[in-house]
Amino acid sequence: MRDKASIASYGPNILGVREAIPAMLALFRRYQVRATWAAVGLVLFDSRRELLRYLPDRRPNYAEPELSPYHGLEQIGEDERSDPYHYGLSLARRILDCEGMELGSHTFSHYYCLERGQTAGDFRADLEASVAAAARLGVRPVSLVFPRNQCRLDYLQVCSNLGFTSYRGNPPAWMYREVSERGQQGKLRRAAQLVDTYLDLAGDLAFDLPDSSAIRNLPASRFLSPYRPARRRLEPLRLRRIQDAMTRAAKSGGCFHLWWHPHNFGSHLNENLAILAEILRHYVNLREGYDMESVTMQEASV
Repeated sequence: MRDKASIASYGPNILGVREAIPAMLALFRRYQVRATWAAVGLVLFDSRRELLRYLPDRRPNYAEPELSPYHGLEQIGEDERSDPYHYGLSLARRILDCEGMELGSHTFSHYYCLERGQTAGDFRADLEASVAAAARLGVRPVSLVFPRNQCRLDYLQVCSNLGFTSYRGNPPAWMYREVSERGQQGKLRRAAQLVDTYLDLAGDLAFDLPDSSAIRNLPASRFLSPYRPARRRLEPLRLRRIQDAMTRAAKSGGCFHLWWHPHNFGSHLNENLAILAEILRHYVNLREGYDMESVTMQEASV
């Protein structure tokens, strides 16, 4: 639902997501698309009192303290109406009311698995809190998206032990490999990701499902980057890059995993929705021409 549990830097994007989510759901219904929404557990509340009751006793002790969302939680608003920046329970309920939607986990605290100062035990406590938060909605999350794509393979057993059956892994291309938040991004890596948004550097990144696994890797294929006015002339390239990769996956019978952050639609909502609609219309053509099927992460892991 949000890219980070700490939303101070997002401002209007977080308020905009309250408009964006219903609009996206309407498009999914119109084009009969199923989707997984990976929710940060911290936002699955509508009051501070209840939120504080569900905080895990064990928390990461990041070497960079500003990475933790726990500092200052006592000062957030009393409820969702007075503080729409920090609560999202009504949005989660709206998602669950839409047919074909799955509520997965983005951990409880937007947990960073590759940062210094956290342990596997901290991670387990965080996931347990995420499961407990979702259970209040009558949901048992089984699909996991690692925050900041910090997919850590030695933590997968923890995920499996807690009942998770799938996770979104990173694409195999070098520019998308797992790195920590601090100091490992690199200018070349960022530049390659930017170019790959418009031109084919990494390939279509379609994949086949593993025959059997305790927890299935459903790696990302393409990131739907947000509309940027300064790059509006490149929009046809961005759209074609995604559509061409979808077409190749459909023709080969492979899986294609498109992802984005809902808050990416918070600014320039109409432009972002227009691009999404074009992508979904292309999916309908592939469904009719090549039997391409839309499934949630949970359904893909069965």
